[in-house]
Amino acid sequence: MIRLLTNVELYAPQYLGIKHVLMADSKIAAIFPPDALPELGPFIQVIDLKGDRLVPGFVDGLVHYCGGGGEGGFANRTPELLANEAAKAGVTTVVGALGTDSLTRTLSNLLGKCRELQAQGLSAYFYSGSYHIPLKTLTGSLESDLMFIPEILGVGELALSDHRASVLTLNDLVEIGKKTKTYASLAGKKGVIFCHLGDSPEQLSLLRDVIAHSDLTHQHFIPTHCNRNPDLFEDALQYGLEGGYIDFTTSTTQGLLDDGEVLSARAIKLALDAGIDPRLITLSSDANASLPRFDQHGNTVGVEAGRISSLFASVKQAHEQYAVPFDIALSCITQNPASALGLSSKGSIQEGADADLVVLSPDTLDIKTVWSKGQIIHECRTSLY
Repeated sequence: MIRLLTNVELYAPQYLGIKHVLMADSKIAAIFPPDALPELGPFIQVIDLKGDRLVPGFVDGLVHYCGGGGEGGFANRTPELLANEAAKAGVTTVVGALGTDSLTRTLSNLLGKCRELQAQGLSAYFYSGSYHIPLKTLTGSLESDLMFIPEILGVGELALSDHRASVLTLNDLVEIGKKTKTYASLAGKKGVIFCHLGDSPEQLSLLRDVIAHSDLTHQHFIPTHCNRNPDLFEDALQYGLEGGYIDFTTSTTQGLLDDGEVLSARAIKLALDAGIDPRLITLSSDANASLPRFDQHGNTVGVEAGRISSLFASVKQAHEQYAVPFDIALSCITQNPASALGLSSKGSIQEGADADLVVLSPDTLDIKTVWSKGQIIHECRTSLY
């Protein structure tokens, strides 16, 4: 099917003004200026968006789509993600992970759920490993996971500086990093280590040591939860100034904010004000993870679940309440995470990219229609599409 979306206000995510966008099957085939409509053949479906904003489908680098949690007992396990929850939130690309629990949640679960989400129209990937070492794997080794499972992008959610983490040494992380880089490369992938950061005082020190004492670079590490508390946030700002990615978690609760978590929308603004390269700032939802609160002894005192809808809500809040330019905020859930994860066909609207698109109301920024690989996966209104 060939479709021409006309009169769109295009954010690619950079602002490009009014354009016409041609989709052929699952790809962006061409982008035309407003005064240069191509000759239309009889098999091209024309859809006039009448000035609606068109933005890339959102890329969420941390989704516990098999559910997660369990801190405090089995009653606190969180449910699986439904594909329509992601679609409704404008998220067309999800990357799954195991967290604290890698016994009742497994990589086999992740693979099955990943392919379920793919069958329901999303682009889905996942990480090998979990919080702990030795790494849990699907095929028996990290090397073969990366080589033989197309959906595995790297290692995650590997826990650092957290009371639930394994005791990870410099050599441990260097070895994981080198294996990831080497065998991902052999499979034509970038290879990343997606690192969970907790409240322990080590903060980002181990990542700095790895980069200082090996040939691994910032490009292969994505530390998340960088807005978890004020001290970690300040350390993350310095890490960003050193050239590292910093990922802010959008799901939160009032209790976590009361405990000192930096609101993700505000974190974007503060990171930009600190002079960090905007391309290094990413957001992830931590959807369907448990969001536990702990007392000073590490005991669980409350648990809620992460929400995938928080991803774009944070972008809107950064723009509307913290005056972050819309294209800069939008890049944090499109082009930036796609680049960080090595997903070259995701996160931007350009010729040859996947036709992952979100139509927004120009006034309210409400999500109206979502396309994934050229197919509508969500509509909130009656249309002629």
